[in-house]
Amino acid sequence: MKENVLDILMYLFEHCLDSETGVMPEQNALREHLDSAGFPDQDIEKAFNWLDELSNARESSFSNPLSGRSLRVYCSQEVAKMDVECRGFMIFLEQTGVLDPIARELVIDRAMALETQEIDLPQLKWVILMVLFNQPGHEAAFAWMEDLIFDEFTDQLH
Repeated sequence: MKENVLDILMYLFEHCLDSETGVMPEQNALREHLDSAGFPDQDIEKAFNWLDELSNARESSFSNPLSGRSLRVYCSQEVAKMDVECRGFMIFLEQTGVLDPIARELVIDRAMALETQEIDLPQLKWVILMVLFNQPGHEAAFAWMEDLIFDEFTDQLH
């Protein structure tokens, strides 16, 4: 079974998130659940590290407010990993107020942390959803992204 960290994170959000309270079960219970679902231990560990790094980045890395009028210039590694569609979608989300500059930087940081050569738009949307879920005060933006992702998913099934 060829899985990656993003697959595990998506699985956690789809199957383990308590929709009423918006919280995940404790880490040991999640590990057991993921193990019984067939995910490799090494990838489970990487997924939890990814989530821990998201939490740490949120708390410490972006303590200085960023200007809402700033222009984000992407480095060559970011351009190679996130195509123009992904970058354009993030600009759209900033312009509509779904992402603020700090959340945008967290999305870029977490997307770059994934062990993939490239990230397509559906994968980036999941990264955005996870970042917004972990951002206090971004509940409305999270709900909007959640609706967008799950509406698209349901449309693909029909």
